[in-house]
Amino acid sequence: MTARPTDPSRSNPAVAIGTAAVLALAGLVAGCSNESATVVERTTNDLALQSLTPPQQQAERDCLMVIWDGQDRPDRAFDRANDTVDGGAISCATGTSASQFEDALGAIRAAAAGNDRAALLRELDIPLQYIDAEGNRRDVSESELVDAGFDEVFSPEMLDMMTQLRLEDMTVVPDEGAFFRLGSVWMVADRRGGRPRLVTVNRQALSEAIAAARRAAEKPEAAGVTV
Repeated sequence: MTARPTDPSRSNPAVAIGTAAVLALAGLVAGCSNESATVVERTTNDLALQSLTPPQQQAERDCLMVIWDGQDRPDRAFDRANDTVDGGAISCATGTSASQFEDALGAIRAAAAGNDRAALLRELDIPLQYIDAEGNRRDVSESELVDAGFDEVFSPEMLDMMTQLRLEDMTVVPDEGAFFRLGSVWMVADRRGGRPRLVTVNRQALSEAIAAARRAAEKPEAAGVTV
């Protein structure tokens, strides 16, 4: 179960990324006269490299350039090397960069491993969309999560799965965000180039992922699914 219902109140910065990329490139060309010779040379080299790459790779580079423009200290090398995951380019699909996801995932893994509720709450988009084991969905407030609701949403199985979240296991869906383990968790950045947060926790999808992993373990020839 990978589908995440679209919520218009939670805008995704990837929606306008294509237009912004074009405008950013135009701005770079127009502003060259005001930049130092070093910056002009670097920009010229980047544009020349883009002209030599296939269309899809050039589109990904354009998306990254727009994202970096809104970041104070972009990790360009990491973002270039890790921009492509299942579903396409992280930058074009989510409106933010691989390094931002990597930072958020590291914090989530640490919080889940230590059962650190305060740290985990900092990685959530509130209200959090929660889907229980029967498929019933509701929005959970911060006050609910601080009290008894935390243990229901973040079961031991969910926390264990979250300690294993890795960037290379992520799937992106354009204009929707990124998900893991058949949609057990979804992450979305609320601004271009920003840090993604957990927006959906889906225990039904986690149960399906666990069941799929067990079936794969019983049939070695089947495609592996990890949880």
